[in-house]
Amino acid sequence: MSTTVEIIPLERLALVLLPVLVVMVIQQRWALPLRPTMHGIARMLAQLLLVGYVLVFLFESDSPLVVCLVLMLMIFVASWIALRPLEQDRRGLYLAALGAILVGGVPTLALATQVVIEVTPWYEPRYLIPLAGMIFANSMNSVSIAAERYSAEIGHGNDEPTARRTAFHAALIPLVNSLMAVGLVSLPGMMTGQVLAGVSPLIAARYQIMVMCILFGAAGLSAACYLYWSRHGARQRRSDA
Repeated sequence: MSTTVEIIPLERLALVLLPVLVVMVIQQRWALPLRPTMHGIARMLAQLLLVGYVLVFLFESDSPLVVCLVLMLMIFVASWIALRPLEQDRRGLYLAALGAILVGGVPTLALATQVVIEVTPWYEPRYLIPLAGMIFANSMNSVSIAAERYSAEIGHGNDEPTARRTAFHAALIPLVNSLMAVGLVSLPGMMTGQVLAGVSPLIAARYQIMVMCILFGAAGLSAACYLYWSRHGARQRRSDA
């Protein structure tokens, strides 16, 4: 199979903004706020263009310290974003989210890169950074769903075990859906990228199996850890009520 990946010219890349513009027109016609969408699109463009240059630098570096600093920055930012639905309790629960993503994400990342793939050297950024990004992002989303649902359940007067079970179930819904849909409804990003790059679909499928398992495991563990460690905050909010 050919391993040549076509470079997309910028003028053709700009065409993918057409459906985005259509959605924005619908938002305007239906009197919905446009600012969040515009802000999100602008941030996406800026962040992806910037991360391209950062990844070039990381891939060319040979420093485990730099790679570890990048991983820690990813974890710190993901932990803060995960608590976005909880504007009032965001600062107080940050350590719970940080610890949850650390415990759920870092050992899973180590298992994938050091045991399954056997990356050499262990800090090889071409493997470590992309896999870490997928793991931490999924853990972040799982913690965010769990945090929002747990807070809502406690606010509705439910007891802690019931709220915790409901929140954990909600956090698992998108994870289980992705397991059900992969290969039938969607070809995930990593497998699609490898196939487009000319890798055999059978080999790409093995990598995708690894990715799906580590994403489910890391996200589920992170959600469970967050719900366990945030119990003190729930008790405090209930006592203050």
